[in-house]
Amino acid sequence: MRFNVYGRFELEIMRDNEAWVVFRLVPGKRVRAADLVIPSEIRAGELATYLDDVFHELAQPGDSVTVVG
Repeated sequence: MRFNVYGRFELEIMRDNEAWVVFRLVPGKRVRAADLVIPSEIRAGELATYLDDVFHELAQPGDSVTVVG
């Protein structure tokens, strides 16, 4: 799943066995975001809310975390 975080950057999050793996999308490639750990018990439908909780300090009024594609 891909997420647009407040229009500032995009993340791709995939399940690998029991863990979530996070990549930051940059022009032409994706880079592992090892500094962002998502608890394995978070469900796919809860990821946008979780990302909003983690990155809320970057948000401006009206900003949101959205699923891309």
